[in-house]
Amino acid sequence: MEMTITTPSLLFPAISLLLLAYTNRFVVLTNVIRQLSSVENATSEVLVLRQINNLRLRIQVIRRMQAFGVLSFVLCTLSMFALLIQWPITGQILFANSLILLVISLLFSFYEVNISTEAINIELEKFDARVNSENKQV
Repeated sequence: MEMTITTPSLLFPAISLLLLAYTNRFVVLTNVIRQLSSVENATSEVLVLRQINNLRLRIQVIRRMQAFGVLSFVLCTLSMFALLIQWPITGQILFANSLILLVISLLFSFYEVNISTEAINIELEKFDARVNSENKQV
């Protein structure tokens, strides 16, 4: 099967949108961290510490997601260049590696979604604690 320069070029919009989504997740996390740093409620200190640990892990995972996404983009570009200068085997190998890195990036993304679910559960615990304390006061 012959691969042309258009084959790797099909990934460009997908990878670009993926990197944009990863960056948005990172920005949201930084905003959450800023909000957490202003929390002064001593009763929820344990939950805040759990949330901070969760956020640290998520930031590390997002950094890996972005790194593998960028490397995938670079290899895809190099694949196009190799095909352009008539190195079809090199282009195919680079493109295959680009796809592998993209899959790794997506797997990290899936892992980060699972971690963010834990963060939501921590928030729900804070809400439950607040509701329970209000019910005891009534």
